[in-house]
Amino acid sequence: MNPLQRMRRWVGEHLILGLGLLVLLYTFVPIAVVVLMSFNDSSKSRNVYKFQEFTLQNWLHPFKPSGMGDSVILSIEIALLATLVATILGTLAAFALVRHRFAGRSSANLIIFLPMASPEIVMGSSLLALFVSSGFGGKLGFWTILIAHVMFCLSFVIVTVKARLSGLDDNLEQAAMDLYATESQTFWRITFPLVLPGIISAALLSFSLSFDDFIITNLNSGQEVTFPMFVYGSSQRGVPMEVNVIGTAMFLIAISIVLVGEAARRRQQRSLAA
Repeated sequence: MNPLQRMRRWVGEHLILGLGLLVLLYTFVPIAVVVLMSFNDSSKSRNVYKFQEFTLQNWLHPFKPSGMGDSVILSIEIALLATLVATILGTLAAFALVRHRFAGRSSANLIIFLPMASPEIVMGSSLLALFVSSGFGGKLGFWTILIAHVMFCLSFVIVTVKARLSGLDDNLEQAAMDLYATESQTFWRITFPLVLPGIISAALLSFSLSFDDFIITNLNSGQEVTFPMFVYGSSQRGVPMEVNVIGTAMFLIAISIVLVGEAARRRQQRSLAA
């Protein structure tokens, strides 16, 4: 085999890998900029997108800008509560759709995708109209934001958990029942541990969507200011570098959760193999 043929073979074998790495690199470039700017001292210039000088002051005082700390805490509170409610309701709904036959099941599967397919401005304005017509027009705030976030997170939870349930092998549950396990024992010792990775994935997705949402929140927030709304308001006069600190911290937390979950999965596989 001549060198040209070897080169063509090598390119053919590594082309997909190379393209995948390029896509990942392109995806992580904005994140790298956020991490870099979290160490930027922009006090000497109004151009916040130009790196001026390295500093740790942004990390030492992440809540220095007035109102940012309250907005971050509010976003975390809403995201945690919305994730909890949406995960519980979505998991129950996914079990009902996959494991039970009932009238309107096909229609329910279709309706679940509507919040995911609808533009956020449409869903946000629809929820606002619902709140106003229900008499909550003058009481927009924490609870209306929470209800709105549960509404759009619910579909993502149902779809994620439903996909996990659909891929389960029924033979494992039947084997447990054949070994005289009760329905409750079969669920908690067989079904639930198998579905748990899907539930955790759905919860993490819900938290990210809730913490990151701006359009729906902006329409139903009243006087409350979440972190995305604070960032949008700050952009009119210059985004503080501490915003990049919060973004970097959230990214590192998400990566840590993924790495811990992957390490636990591999440890479990090694123990089963042993």
